Amino acid sequence: MPKMKSHTGMGKRVRVTGSGKIVKQQAGLRHNLEKKASKVTRRLTGTVVVAKVDVPRINRLLGR
Repeated sequence: MPKMKSHTGMGKRVRVTGSGKIVKQQAGLRHNLEKKASKVTRRLTGTVVVAKVDVPRINRLLGR
């Protein structure tokens, strides 16, 4: 049986922490930033842990 290939697009969007959590960048910080309040753009910076319901699907795409 050949090796499973991981989904390269998903590999670029998320990363796995040392403890095994999957973190991603928040959406909505690419364009139309002049319309958004500074409070919103500050809230969108940094990474967040992926929702629990999405973890099995992401793990399957990553080949974990």
